[in-house]
This record gives sequence, structure tokens and C-alpha cells, in this order.
Amino acid sequence: MELRVIEKEDTMLAIEIAGEDHTFMNVLKGALLETDGVDAATYDMNPEQSGGQTDPVLTIKTEENVDALDALEAGTQRVIDKSESLQAAYDAA
Repeated sequence: MELRVIEKEDTMLAIEIAGEDHTFMNVLKGALLETDGVDAATYDMNPEQSGGQTDPVLTIKTEENVDALDALEAGTQRVIDKSESLQAAYDAA
């Protein structure tokens, strides 16, 4: 997965995530919104024919005492944990 930081402040992070689509971005956004200290998480994906970017840009905004990069790490760990739980439930079925 290729990431490119577009903008970084203590409580705001905007990154482009190459090669991903709505499926992954919605899962990541949902996990981020469940993460303590995250005020907002959204992504923008312009269609190729619009002349804009084709890779999604994820934007995270956090509370003053929460670093946006730490929130991204916590959100991605939440995605990993949920995926592992799903795999374990599938294997047990």
C-alpha cells in the first residue's frame, strides 16, 4: 500500500492512499470514527474522468490532545482486529 502525506498538523492529517477503493476506505473510515479522540474522518475520491485525483484522500481530525497519526494507527489496528475476529468466526463455523 502506497501512502502520500498531503497535509500534516498535530490534530489533522490528510493522506492519499494509492490503489484503494470505496470498500477499503469505508471500512477504515468507520474504524476511525469508532476511535477515541477522533472528531471526524472522511475521504474523497474523484472519478478519473473528472480530471481530479483518482486515489482516495483520507482526512482525519482529532481532539486537541490526540495526535492524528496516532489515531490513524489506532484505527488501522481496529481494522486488523475486526478482520482477525471475522476470520476466526468463519473458521469456527
